[in-house]
Amino acid sequence: MISVEHLLKIRRGDWRRWIHPNQGETRMRTVLTLLGMALVFSMGACSGGDDNTVTEIKAAWVYIGPPGDHGWTYAHDQGRKAAEANLPKVITSYEENVPENDAATTIQALADAGNHIIFTTSFGYGEPTHSVALANPEVKFDHCSSNLTAANMGNYFGRMYQIRYLTGMVAGAMTQSGKVGYVAAFDIPEVIYMINAFTLGVRSVNPQATVEVRWTKTWYDPTVEGAKANELLAAGCDVMSQHQDSTATVFAARDAGKYAIGYHSDMLSFAPNTVLTSAVWNWAPYYQAEIQAVRDKTWTSRSYLGGIPDGVVDLGAYGSMVPQTVKDSVAAKKAEITSGSWDVFYGPFNHQDGTPWVAAGDKLSDEQILSMMEFVEGVIGTIPAP
Repeated sequence: MISVEHLLKIRRGDWRRWIHPNQGETRMRTVLTLLGMALVFSMGACSGGDDNTVTEIKAAWVYIGPPGDHGWTYAHDQGRKAAEANLPKVITSYEENVPENDAATTIQALADAGNHIIFTTSFGYGEPTHSVALANPEVKFDHCSSNLTAANMGNYFGRMYQIRYLTGMVAGAMTQSGKVGYVAAFDIPEVIYMINAFTLGVRSVNPQATVEVRWTKTWYDPTVEGAKANELLAAGCDVMSQHQDSTATVFAARDAGKYAIGYHSDMLSFAPNTVLTSAVWNWAPYYQAEIQAVRDKTWTSRSYLGGIPDGVVDLGAYGSMVPQTVKDSVAAKKAEITSGSWDVFYGPFNHQDGTPWVAAGDKLSDEQILSMMEFVEGVIGTIPAP
């Protein structure tokens, strides 16, 4: 029998000294066979043997729309792809165009398929995610933008209002009419506090400017979004923003020769002559951390709210028409937010009717921000009755 010591000699290239000249080719073939086995063993140990100790993780996403090449779902799908590319033995999948009112069926099917963690990425998926989570305690669930939790369900979102404020500064600096348009999806706190943050940014550099709102009652419907954008453009708005998933508002502004602010992903390439900048999401760090925590068995239910310092939210590229002075002002304000010395909902600012809301030196808590259901001064529009 060939000893381990002899195999090590073979792997070092000493096999000629180990074989006696008078021994036949049978032993030579045996040695060469064992040499091949040793090399395979060696290669496995050096280049991925420990990959055998990595637990395979299956992760799934539920999307309100198609991934496409822009927008809300696209940003989440970029995060999914990054997780699959950067983490070993991660198998990902997704279901697209899942209606919010029938999401439980899809979420349960993904749990039945053996996924270890399921990310549901639209506000209306909150309740169905929660119900499926309670019925499947062995599976981990993460829901984007609700406040629902369970022992095996967390929620996550980002302080996108920080970026909304900064893009508002850009819009306020670039408007000539003093009228900025905003195409908004649903009248829920997430959308309302984003509008407010944007308006505060606009008026920080242009105190008399206004932000006019139109509601679509949909997350993704380019036809409806485009129609509402055109209404605002016809009303004299010369800079457009949105809380929608498509590029319809950007295209409407482009076709009218007016400026626009992109949302969810960088939209400069779709209208390079009219897009000023974009408010963008980067979900990759969060998704990778959550999946790794499942693998490490350290995952816990939590409510995550990441901001500029975490890299979850950021500004997209600037259009060439944005002056350097505007970029410098935005950069200075972004630095204040990043350092923690200032944030968007610090006073003073007023209610929509002009009465004081938050005094100088005071600020709103996260709970107050995330439950916001009224507009700040400078917004033109109403919040529909429940």
